[in-house]
Amino acid sequence: MKVTDHLLEAKETLFSFEILPPLKGKSIQSIFDGINPLMEFKPKFVNVTYHREEYIYKERENGLLEKIAIRKRPGTVGICAAIMNKYEIDAVPHLICGGFSREETENALIDLQFLGIDNVLALRGDSIKTEANFKPDKNGHTFAQELIEQIDEMNSGNYLMDEVQLEPTKFCIGAAGYPEKHFEAMNLSTDLLNLKKKVDAGAEYIVTQMFFDNKKYFEFVETCRAIGINVPIIPGLKPIKSMNHISFLPKFFHIDYPEALSKELLKCKSNSDVMQVGIEWGIQQSKELKAAGAPCIHYYTMSNSESVKAIANQIF
Repeated sequence: MKVTDHLLEAKETLFSFEILPPLKGKSIQSIFDGINPLMEFKPKFVNVTYHREEYIYKERENGLLEKIAIRKRPGTVGICAAIMNKYEIDAVPHLICGGFSREETENALIDLQFLGIDNVLALRGDSIKTEANFKPDKNGHTFAQELIEQIDEMNSGNYLMDEVQLEPTKFCIGAAGYPEKHFEAMNLSTDLLNLKKKVDAGAEYIVTQMFFDNKKYFEFVETCRAIGINVPIIPGLKPIKSMNHISFLPKFFHIDYPEALSKELLKCKSNSDVMQVGIEWGIQQSKELKAAGAPCIHYYTMSNSESVKAIANQIF
């Protein structure tokens, strides 16, 4: 079932969350262990992230360096299939530009359709550690808008190498939005114009980057509506869990903490202190978002459900 259909049928704010594929060597049970504690809140869909291959360089006998691809996490497609089979809920795989040619993207979409997966979240993706800036794959997409256009073409029965129309896919396409703007955008206005291009290309709903100030989400939604973005906008929340998160999250995700939150975090002396602050702040954010009629609240669990479960106990 499509995410947009779930949102349309809902009589109140829905609950959803995002997980990471486990590190290489772990079994599917590690995924289930993160999902099981959250099933009591009746999620309608679960997002599964995708991580690009990284590369290492090994010196050969002749002194030259050989670039070797390493894969640290199992594939998102298989994880989505396992989740849908076990829990009978919809899984939403992340599909990224980086590391994929257009042909490989089409092949992944064909596999997803075959498995009965109706939803994809289309993202550009991050650059890998060895790249200063994002570099698209040869014959791949540079921007999420282009990826969305390809998926939308397949939804119309137009595939890459076929001169005749084939059976159309039926993917519901999600896109990412940034209440505090994407870090590469010149400003929030240009970022919103790029978001509108993604919606015009076929994106049917938006999931936001994490934020800690609800005012920024409400202003983001209002501005989106003013420029003609009328698809559902799902707020994404991330509970702060550790002392490391205090500096890591603003640096890595290019977001700010509101003053009230930063004052509480400055008082923390341990990871457990930070985790408690994160839970209390997440409850406060969630209550306000739900009261304002947010279509769904989407939680970034990082495959650790403890904090999200504590928040959801108070909200759903």
